[in-house]
Amino acid sequence: MVDLKVKVHNLEFKNPITLASGTCGFAREMTDFFDPSLVGGFFLKGTTLKNRDGNAYPRMAETPSGMLNAVGLQNKGIDYFIENIYPEIIDYDTQLIINVNGSTVEDYIALTEKVNELDKIQGIELNISCPNVKEGGMAFGVSCPSAEMVTREVRKVYDKTLIVKLSPNVTSITDIAQAVEGQGADAVSLVNTFLGMAIEAETRKPKLSTITGGLSGPAIKPIALRMVWQVANAVKIPVIGMGGIMNAADAIEFMLAGASVVQVGTAVFKDPLVALQIIDGVKEYLERHNMNSVEELIGSLQL
Repeated sequence: MVDLKVKVHNLEFKNPITLASGTCGFAREMTDFFDPSLVGGFFLKGTTLKNRDGNAYPRMAETPSGMLNAVGLQNKGIDYFIENIYPEIIDYDTQLIINVNGSTVEDYIALTEKVNELDKIQGIELNISCPNVKEGGMAFGVSCPSAEMVTREVRKVYDKTLIVKLSPNVTSITDIAQAVEGQGADAVSLVNTFLGMAIEAETRKPKLSTITGGLSGPAIKPIALRMVWQVANAVKIPVIGMGGIMNAADAIEFMLAGASVVQVGTAVFKDPLVALQIIDGVKEYLERHNMNSVEELIGSLQL
């Protein structure tokens, strides 16, 4: 029997396959398809301090080998989550990690303080990289000083595992990764979506109400894989990888590049059961290569 368990700081995952924020709701939406305890964890839908209505429709568009989204972090706020959603998911036997968002540093701090009181939630994913909101979000993740500032201030009020989600829409993602590591991040997750756009030629109008949005899916995988490899070789903290993972081979490639855990996102829209198939595929790969543990796979790229 191969050992699929992996640890990211103080978070213990029963296997390295998780679902990405924005693709699995608040985990409870996936119970119609599979037992939540079968996957390593869920990165829950982006949550803000107050209710956010999100962007106007249309806010999703299919593109070659991918999709654009401009949902805009629609959610009912952290208090609604605590009162109405948290009680329903508290008994799930898997890691639940809240994706924390804000328009100001003060928003991030106030939200994190509330999350810090939730015993079931042992980690947050600090989202400083969302490309489809009008203010805040990605603005914090595109320069070292601003990324350092928000990470430092959140670290002061959060005593569990702090994962910082990085934007690929930067000149040097390794510089940003090292910057947040220096301010107390316990891990980094990457990549968030790439800024892109789509146009309907016949109407001569953009396909998204926001004109631009975040590109995800297989189209971004080679770039995401490169960035994960670069960051894994530039920091000492664990890396969580994502970006176009559609099957077990994709997940294995990210782990070879240095990711301890991977997130499956866009693929879930195509097949809600894809995460379970990936877990089986990773296990089969380890057995075929005579590896006893998934830890042997992480960062084992042969150069």
